[in-house]
Amino acid sequence: MSSLPRPKRSYTAYTSALLGLLSLFGVLCFHFPELLTSKEFRAVYSETFARNLLLVGLVAAFLLGTLAILRGRNRRVALLGVGSATLAVLVGGTNVQFDSIGKTSYSLGLDWFVISLFFSALVFVPMERFLGKRDISPLRSGWRTDLAYFFMSHVLVQFILILVTASTSTIAGLAMFPALKAAIQSLPVWAQFLIAVFVADLAQALLHRAYHNIPWLWRFHAVHHSSREMDWLAGSRIHFVEIVMTRSAVLLPLLILGFSASAVNAYVVLVGLQAVLAHANLGIRFGPLEYLLVLPRYHHWHHARQKEYIDVNYAIHLPLVDMLMGTFKLPRDQSQWPVEYGVMKLETVPRGIVEQHLMPFRGKKQYDDFVS
Repeated sequence: MSSLPRPKRSYTAYTSALLGLLSLFGVLCFHFPELLTSKEFRAVYSETFARNLLLVGLVAAFLLGTLAILRGRNRRVALLGVGSATLAVLVGGTNVQFDSIGKTSYSLGLDWFVISLFFSALVFVPMERFLGKRDISPLRSGWRTDLAYFFMSHVLVQFILILVTASTSTIAGLAMFPALKAAIQSLPVWAQFLIAVFVADLAQALLHRAYHNIPWLWRFHAVHHSSREMDWLAGSRIHFVEIVMTRSAVLLPLLILGFSASAVNAYVVLVGLQAVLAHANLGIRFGPLEYLLVLPRYHHWHHARQKEYIDVNYAIHLPLVDMLMGTFKLPRDQSQWPVEYGVMKLETVPRGIVEQHLMPFRGKKQYDDFVS
């Protein structure tokens, strides 16, 4: 007996739901800016920009949701989008007013999540649709898990920064090199930035290789490698413990060596952009540039489910770092891409963000409901 074909998903409905929920989150940010927005990120955008972006999200959610409902495709999902946008309007919409934002000892980065997800999806979903190496739906298997990771890492940005700053500042205070700091700080910001990229990438690559070769560290890193499809969202799948360890290891040498705040901030922006790009499903041929910068095909081979690639391509910025470490490996033929992604033993990583966060603490347990 043949199974009935699955109904096709309406991207219009899912886009409406995404924009409706993001709009509702945006309105909540206006109502509770002290608790839900990040002080560091508020400095990047203006109130006018946020209100205009919210208006665009509300209008698009209503229009796309209504269109999906009229077409009879994924009506429940479309109703979620229209309903969320309606609720956002009812609780104030773009007209929410607030006085000066007070100070709190902690806050969530919900604004960072909303704006980052909006623009990342706006840029990468169309790019992967028309320039993708593989024909992968944005709603591919595991997208909900990866979206949950994206939410976690962005909303908890303030807590991550506190943990990272505490861990790195304490150690950095023990290792002072006044002469070296003075030499670095005498350089122009652009030169500091270039050096910072190399230093940070070398520190990250060394730790990254340790993740692959030290069993207890691999338990955390296996979560990242459990993605069976590679796209712009897959790079978000990182265990919280790994986020703290990696960012601490990367920022520590930058603090010790005394790079200026401008150079460090520029590096942080680069990390965010290149981490998404490296995982993206883009089949563009970059030619010799692949040997200068870490681009999708380079990092995809690091995620390949092939034994000969389990200990290579650890850099996230510069292939030069892997060349110096002896871990550079990339097929010369630019048409060659991995056939399959994921951990070698699928049964060692379960499905879902909660189970995956508990997995490193459960020894060598194997799972029936594993990533596949």
